[in-house]
Amino acid sequence: MSEALPLPPRPNPEQYKKLAKDLQRACRPGDAGAVRAWATRWAVAIGRLSGDDGTAAGEWIERSWQANCTGRCTLAGAQFFIARTHGFASWPKFARHLEGLARVDSPVSKFEAAADAIVSGDLGKLKGLLRENPELARARSTREHRSTLLHYVSANGVEDFRQKTPENIVAIAKALLEAGSEVNAASEAYGGHSTALGLTATSWHPENAGVQAALMEILIEHGANVEGPGGTGAVNSCLRNGRGEAAVFLASRGARLDLEGAAGVGRFDVVRSFFREDGALNPTATREQMKDGFAWACEFGRTDVAGFLVEHGMDLHTRLRHHGQTGLHWAAYGGHAATVRLLLDRGAAVNATDAHYQGTPLEWALYEWGMGGARAAKAGYYDVVRMLVRAGAALTADWCQRNRRVFERAQAGPLMAAALRGD
Repeated sequence: MSEALPLPPRPNPEQYKKLAKDLQRACRPGDAGAVRAWATRWAVAIGRLSGDDGTAAGEWIERSWQANCTGRCTLAGAQFFIARTHGFASWPKFARHLEGLARVDSPVSKFEAAADAIVSGDLGKLKGLLRENPELARARSTREHRSTLLHYVSANGVEDFRQKTPENIVAIAKALLEAGSEVNAASEAYGGHSTALGLTATSWHPENAGVQAALMEILIEHGANVEGPGGTGAVNSCLRNGRGEAAVFLASRGARLDLEGAAGVGRFDVVRSFFREDGALNPTATREQMKDGFAWACEFGRTDVAGFLVEHGMDLHTRLRHHGQTGLHWAAYGGHAATVRLLLDRGAAVNATDAHYQGTPLEWALYEWGMGGARAAKAGYYDVVRMLVRAGAALTADWCQRNRRVFERAQAGPLMAAALRGD
């Protein structure tokens, strides 16, 4: 994700020069609150663009300054910071972008208008811009990620205020492809080599909008490489980003499967092929792949695979990605009652805490249910909570205090309240 702040449609370059000078003055030693006040003033202006009060932007600006630029009380340092917060590698590049935006007919203005049309779902405006300016189909952003317009359909890797998925995003992608967008063009997002398909497959937004599979399909129909640059890792990237359905989709389209990927998408036949008859791993697989595959098998409810890996030496209490949790944490978080039952039957520690949040499997399950995401509607969460409580799990007072809203919702809901009693 690019935490880039939005710009007005026709920004005044002189205002940003003044903004940098004001920051230079504010960061002088001896006045700790001056940068905070400066950030608050700037955030209010940004909030007008975003339709909010700018509080979140102000906090992010101040944190970013403290983390990266404290002590750079020079004009050049202030200018660099402002450029970076808008997604540019340097002040000169940012200044050229501002100058381009100031002219309504410049390539920069046209690209930005097309990007806005994509994320707002304005297909008519986008088609009009593409007809009038055919070069837009292959043009690239002047921001550091250097994305094409097609990358924006993924709602991933571009500036975060544009990470949105309108309901007609498949038609928008089709229009871009028919206009000549290069389906396998790579942007510099996430270190480079990011294609529209790869970004779409690992993005939460199209999945949450219910269009991820259709969007990936249209990209593949127009020649997208399933594996992307380098030819490896598409399925595993989806799994590591929590996109289990996208991983299954890519595997069904021929993406390569190692032990990790096969376990994560539930391909039991492929998983077994990585083990010798005596139960040992064959040379084409590693213990690390087995460990990561076990994590995804638990997270996405591949119960038979999880059981097979435990039978073949997987330690139930091994600390897994991404926060030092156990397999039981992942299974509970996903609301997979059958997988939770398997792990409990095999002796998984019911009150183990993860290394980052210090939460138990019960607390992980309740948190995900309580946040009301797409998975929260699964009835499996009630069975998961009930099983964990009956196995000896209990909420800690500290967790209940830190997650008061979730806890109160659980207490108010008759089904979850009953599950928390073990009924």
